[in-house]
Amino acid sequence: MTIRRKNILFAHSALDAIPALAGVAHLLFVWTVIFGYAGRPLWLNLLLGGLYAVSISWNINSVSHNFIHNPYFTRSWMNKIFSLIESLAIGFSQTLYHWVHVRHHIGNSDRPDKDGDTVDWLSIYRHGNNGEPENVWRFTFFSFFRDDPLKIIRSIRRKNRFNARWGVFELGAWFTAVAAAFIHDWRAIVFFLPFYYIGHCLSSLNGYFEHFGGNPNQPIAWGVSSYNRLYNWLWLGNGYHAEHHFRPRLHWTRMRWLHMQVRDRQLQTGVHVINTCHALGFLARENRMRTA
Repeated sequence: MTIRRKNILFAHSALDAIPALAGVAHLLFVWTVIFGYAGRPLWLNLLLGGLYAVSISWNINSVSHNFIHNPYFTRSWMNKIFSLIESLAIGFSQTLYHWVHVRHHIGNSDRPDKDGDTVDWLSIYRHGNNGEPENVWRFTFFSFFRDDPLKIIRSIRRKNRFNARWGVFELGAWFTAVAAAFIHDWRAIVFFLPFYYIGHCLSSLNGYFEHFGGNPNQPIAWGVSSYNRLYNWLWLGNGYHAEHHFRPRLHWTRMRWLHMQVRDRQLQTGVHVINTCHALGFLARENRMRTA
C-alpha cells in the first residue's frame, strides 16, 4: 500500500503555489508601479494605472477569494503573513474582506427582509427597489463608499478578538505603506489614487454580474456562471460561480469537475450562464435578453 505524503507547505494542493506566488507578484507589481512613477513618461504611467486597476479586481476575485475558502498553507502563521501580503496588494484588510465574504455566502445575495435588511452586505438587492437588483452602475460606483471598517471590526470581534486585532493591524500596515509612499513621492499617490478606486469599482462590477440573473431561492442557482476558458484560467476558476456558491468549500481546481457532476440539475433549475467574464456582464447577450 502506498502512503501519500502530506505536503508540508500547502494545506490542500501543491497547485496553490500558483495563487500564492501570484499574490506576492502582485504586491511587487504594486510597489514597482508606485515607486517607479517619477522615472516613467505619462503615457506609460497611464497604461500601468489601468493595469493596476484591473489587477486589484483580479486579485480580489481570484487569489484573495480562493484564499478565504481554502487557506493555502499548513501553518497558521504562514496564512497570517500571506493575509498581510494580500492586504498590502489589494489596499484593504484581507481579514475584513474574509468576514464580509463569509456573510456573502450566508446570505447568498439575499433580498431584503421585512425590515429592509440583508444578511449579505454585498447583495445586489440590498439597495434595490421592490425586490429588484440595484442599478448596475450605482452598485459599481457606490459600493466602495458603503464599506464600514468599524462595523466589520466590531462584528469580527464578537467572534474572534485576535482576528479583529489582526484586521486592524493589516489596515494599519497598509496606511503606513501609503504614508511612506506619499513621503517618497506624493505625486505618485495622487496620480494612482483614482486607479485604486476604479480597481475596487471593477471588483464590484464583477460581483454584480456574479449574481445578476441568479435565483436567491435556489441553492444550485445562487450564482451565475461563465465557462469562458481564458477567464477561468486567468481568474483561477472564478467563472464557475454557481458551482462555487453551491459548494463554497470545494477547492478551486475542482470547479470544472463539480460542474460536470451537477450540469443536468443546473439545466433543470435554469442556472443563469453568460458568455463573457463577469466584469463584462453588461455586454453578455444573455443579460441583454433579460433586460430587453
